[in-house]
Amino acid sequence: MPVNKRSKYRGSRTCGGGTHKNRRGAGNRGGRGRAGQRDHRFSHFYLKGEISNGKHGFISKTSVPVSALDVGEIDQMAEALLREGLATREGDLIALDAAELGIEKVLGGGRVTHKMSISAREFSERARTKIEEMGGQATTV
Repeated sequence: MPVNKRSKYRGSRTCGGGTHKNRRGAGNRGGRGRAGQRDHRFSHFYLKGEISNGKHGFISKTSVPVSALDVGEIDQMAEALLREGLATREGDLIALDAAELGIEKVLGGGRVTHKMSISAREFSERARTKIEEMGGQATTV
């Protein structure tokens, strides 16, 4: 016969919770909330994908985002830019305006294989030397 749970535990010291030492505060369950996320309950939080290891660095309030692209990537895109009409061919020289592509600064990463004349707002020193070594021009607008 089913018994009412409340009356079932009347007179019982622990109400089905085992010994009297169990169910004593947060220490019994390893702390409250996110306690132990980097220590004794790391694996639980890791499996759920809830690891947060604090903040790193800072965000400068005065920084201005600059859209930049490596000269090597521009070199790889040169043929496609010619097809799309964003660049023009003048003899063996490929001329393009970086502002039309939405690029403010040309950086010096990658390899340059085409002779290019690029006009942009800014160039890094390495980008300028790589373009000029191939016989091209880096024009600052």
